[in-house]
Amino acid sequence: MGRHPRPEIAEQLLERCTDHALEHGLPDRLEPLVQATGTSARMLLYHFGTRDALLLAVLRQARGRHLDRWGGLLRLRPDEHYATTLGRAWVSMTGPDEAPFLRMFSQLRQQSEQSLWPGFTRQATTDWLGPLEAGLASIDRAGSATLVLAVIRGLFMDVEATGDLDRADAAFTELLRALDPAAAPLPLR
Repeated sequence: MGRHPRPEIAEQLLERCTDHALEHGLPDRLEPLVQATGTSARMLLYHFGTRDALLLAVLRQARGRHLDRWGGLLRLRPDEHYATTLGRAWVSMTGPDEAPFLRMFSQLRQQSEQSLWPGFTRQATTDWLGPLEAGLASIDRAGSATLVLAVIRGLFMDVEATGDLDRADAAFTELLRALDPAAAPLPLR
């Protein structure tokens, strides 16, 4: 009689694989994940079926973490003007704690690995429209959600290409002032 699947073991392996992929990028082979989990390739394949199924599970796990963290950053706060919320979110999203998400999902968009998650680019864009619309509605700017998202995404690409966070911060400050001329300056990094 064969072994019975143990979901708690698969979940622990997935957590470690996701941590590794966020820190080092999505690997192109199983060996880095084997080392990160302290298990064997055979055990990873036993729990996830194939390399691609494991990588997709890692991507989905990372995306879930990403949505939770950034959704919290973009969430409307009743006691705070939304331009202030956006400024704080921008500083956090471009800070070192959030860089792993930007690296991983940028890597996915750039590689043929996107075949692991068809439609990812569209979903990764539209996921943020709802929270932005809700927040921007509080300052009568719900119709600006696509514009704000496009500026954020463009500035992410700019920072990735140039490393010039000061210039991106200045541009984001201009966006905040366009939304609200009395917008507070960005929080200090």
